[in-house]
Amino acid sequence: MLVQSGNRLTVRSLPGASSNPDSPLSIDLTVDQSVVTGSWMEQTAPGGYYQGARYHGAVQLLVEPTGRRMAGKWVGFGKDFDVNTGPWELRLMDPSTGKAVLERYSRAPE
Repeated sequence: MLVQSGNRLTVRSLPGASSNPDSPLSIDLTVDQSVVTGSWMEQTAPGGYYQGARYHGAVQLLVEPTGRRMAGKWVGFGKDFDVNTGPWELRLMDPSTGKAVLERYSRAPE
């Protein structure tokens, strides 16, 4: 779920909306025209492969002219003390944050 306040964006994973729901993800971003820059953090599941480790890093995205999609790259350290990077995309699925919409998206991806 993404919430905007001025030029600030706050993104939080929904409970149950991940292939690993015990590893919540949060992203805090700042918008500067079509460039979005910020940081991400994932608290991994205590019983999972990463054993409750907290990972974090930076992210930079470009907003498409329609405003319905942002795409870019993330960077952060890995389990073996290496630096990883990869693509990241945020897409507008529904502009509502109502209870019914949140329940519809609070499920693991197919």
